[in-house]
Amino acid sequence: MSERLVLIVSHTRRNDALSAASQVISQLISAGITPVFPETELDEHRNYAKTQGNSTIELGNLKVLGRDCAIGELELVIVLGGDGTILKAAELVRDAATPLLGINLGHVGFLAESERDGLDDAVKRVVAKDYLIKERLTLDVGVYVDGTEVFRTWALNEVTIEKSSTEKMLEVVLEIDRKPLTSFGCDGIIIGTPTGSTAYAFSAGGPIVWPSVEAITVVPISAHALFARPLVVSPRADIAVEVLQRSNGSGVLWADGRRTWHLPPGARVVARRSDVSVRLARFRQGPFNDRLVKKFSLPVDGWRGPVEGN
Repeated sequence: MSERLVLIVSHTRRNDALSAASQVISQLISAGITPVFPETELDEHRNYAKTQGNSTIELGNLKVLGRDCAIGELELVIVLGGDGTILKAAELVRDAATPLLGINLGHVGFLAESERDGLDDAVKRVVAKDYLIKERLTLDVGVYVDGTEVFRTWALNEVTIEKSSTEKMLEVVLEIDRKPLTSFGCDGIIIGTPTGSTAYAFSAGGPIVWPSVEAITVVPISAHALFARPLVVSPRADIAVEVLQRSNGSGVLWADGRRTWHLPPGARVVARRSDVSVRLARFRQGPFNDRLVKKFSLPVDGWRGPVEGN
């Protein structure tokens, strides 16, 4: 039987995440599964283990990603933290399409599948391989200056084109499928996935898109225009945003709040559906409504449910 390798990615600046990681390590080792760590996180976990009198990480029964094993050998990634930590993990393993299982230690934690109090059961289900895999649409993003590609990245939640100076407005023109739609001054534009519809786009007034719906959203941020409402377009659409030469300043591109690039006047950002999805591990096949109600504490008191026949 081949060795089972599970990567642990955590929010290493939080003691609760380090404590949860210690618990996961112990459970995995007891089940005969080898824990794997990113090399950049290993020292934080070792230092925490020493302060707790726990020698688990010193026993040599774990591996370091990239040194002792390759990304393609991983069975799963257990992520301990909030959505930001899950985005960090997705960046690490995206090329290998390794599934991510999020344990929420943050606030809303929309991408996570379990909460801290369910950690023990979550690891047991990992050991038993008792989970489903859901594919999530991602964006492929290119930046062009004078017709030359200068930067390429991707996004699971969203890519944003934002003004780089707080006192100056960004002038942009929006293009859908190689045809101009409208131009306006704004603080920025969010191009988002269904996964990202509950993140930055939601805060900017965009629609919530069910994960089962394949679509891309375009949400202007504080736009000064009559026609500057959120749009929902085909997942096959090519979406472009150009920073107009008349802009009073430059812009900046952010992908999932993690990868960034400077956008001078004249820069062109093109976003389209990527051929590479992100895979999330799920324990249940429940409706998305339940996740919305739970995460946003939506009021449903008084609901009686459907009667027979409707």
